[in-house]
Amino acid sequence: MRWLDLAFLHWPVTPDVLRPLIPESLQLDTYDGRAWLGVVPFRMEGVRLRGAPPVPTAHAFPEINVRTYVRSASRAGVWFFSLDATSRLAVRGARLLYNLPYFDAEITLTADAGAIRYESTRVHRGAPDARFVGRYRPVGDIYEAAPGTLDHFLVERYCLFMFDDRRGLGLLDIDHEPWPLQRASAEVSVNTMADPMGVGLPLVAPLVHFARALDVRAWTRTSVA
Repeated sequence: MRWLDLAFLHWPVTPDVLRPLIPESLQLDTYDGRAWLGVVPFRMEGVRLRGAPPVPTAHAFPEINVRTYVRSASRAGVWFFSLDATSRLAVRGARLLYNLPYFDAEITLTADAGAIRYESTRVHRGAPDARFVGRYRPVGDIYEAAPGTLDHFLVERYCLFMFDDRRGLGLLDIDHEPWPLQRASAEVSVNTMADPMGVGLPLVAPLVHFARALDVRAWTRTSVA
């Protein structure tokens, strides 16, 4: 798959707020004692199984996710609280195969004078409301995050965790080149993406990164002992 026009919007959160929201078998990963909650709008294209042609209704769509950072005994990765997307097939496939909290959404994403305007409204039947309206743009040169920095802690994650009662804790490995990051600015007018978790986020994003494009490979679910 290829991820495009992506913004990392991050807010620091007190660890005690997020700790009850992740499985006991995972540790909440922190940087200088602070946990971080990310809202990540982007679009993807070229989604397909390796060696197979793309599926017409699931190969290109926008998505916005809400995430934090966790670790098991040996791996550091991402924990998703929600993933909203416009592909009904992709939403149902991810919920069935991986027990990931995907939701149907209506999303528009347009280029606007060098910026990206992004609007998402959750429409999944029976799911709590969640909405995002914002505009973001890159404002700096491309760089790679240096190991040990906050930038690296937030973006250079190469697995995601999932949990269900039947199979327990699992992970899915991903692989890509280091993120081609740019410093960015964002104007957020509506953001209730974390409200279903009981976490209110301010409209001003304190830390914003942008990436124009990145090619990504993902593997299947494996169990974590």
